[in-house]
Amino acid sequence: MKKTKKLLVTGSAGLIGSESVKFFAKKGFEIFGVDNNMRSYFFGEEASTDWSRRNLEKELKNQYHHYQIDIRDFEGLQKLFKKQKFDLIIHTAAQPSHDWAAKEPLTDFGVNAVGTHNLLELTRLYSPEAVFIFTSTNKVYGDTPNALPLIEKKLRFELPKTHKFYKGIDESMSIDNSKHSIFGASKVAADVMVQEYGKYFGMKTGVFRGGCLTGPAHSGTQLHGFLAYLVKSIATGIPYTIFGYKGKQVRDNIHSYDLVNAFYHFYKKPRSGEVYNMGGSRHSNVSMLEAIEKIEKVLKKKAIVKYDKRNRSGDHIWYISDVSKFQTHFPDWKYKYDGDKIIEEIAHSGHGVVS
Repeated sequence: MKKTKKLLVTGSAGLIGSESVKFFAKKGFEIFGVDNNMRSYFFGEEASTDWSRRNLEKELKNQYHHYQIDIRDFEGLQKLFKKQKFDLIIHTAAQPSHDWAAKEPLTDFGVNAVGTHNLLELTRLYSPEAVFIFTSTNKVYGDTPNALPLIEKKLRFELPKTHKFYKGIDESMSIDNSKHSIFGASKVAADVMVQEYGKYFGMKTGVFRGGCLTGPAHSGTQLHGFLAYLVKSIATGIPYTIFGYKGKQVRDNIHSYDLVNAFYHFYKKPRSGEVYNMGGSRHSNVSMLEAIEKIEKVLKKKAIVKYDKRNRSGDHIWYISDVSKFQTHFPDWKYKYDGDKIIEEIAHSGHGVVS
């Protein structure tokens, strides 16, 4: 009889966590979710993920087991690791906002860096053969991308087509000598530790440095989840504030399904301490102004936009991921969603937006 594979997902009610739960449930995994809804502590009740947890418990029943554990609680996590031998750990739990991190730096570092280290060490002790996947961030590069020779166009900033990063920023960009934001620095610590456990201990660890991760399961709020919150703002008539760069700042957006599908490909053929930039790339990217135009067209509603000329500290003016390294290692992985399809799905998801 074939043994059922066991998956641990941290942040299991969040955007990438819940997508991971649903994706791997279809693959027959028994899933253990860790999520204490700290998102509501970070961003208020509008960002609560309780609705997502309830949906998972209802849909998956006994295939999904939920634990209200804080990932900073080593002993609490240890009890779970002692009971279960995991085949795969997908670590998505995080404090995800660089604005919020500056308010409580110790909380931010505790969740992002210490929480990640707790999970790595417990994996080493109790499930050393497991594949460990970490959702990092492009903020590990700090504000270095802002030094690129950007050209201002009507609706966006852009790189010259002759520039080596025109296709997107790859893993060769330095993470040193830049302003990361407090959030970015705590994620650097976690990112490097995940690499180290792979390279030093020989564990199967993968780091995915995400661009804008999005999709209909996102509990978007002003400080995190730009595309989901922008759709919600326009749909409900909430004024949306653009911070700096004339609204021409560019982000690449990857749907949560496409990212989790990349996790699956890595799980099937893991490496030790590998790092991948992972985002929408040239396949799916948009400026703030372009996104507003697209969403207005889908919703048939005008946005109420305010402009604050002060950009957020450490914010990127232009960031597009080059995913070539991952595609070279895993040539069977393909995008399912482009930018327009993502916006349409969020707009018609019904979660706080429009039915």
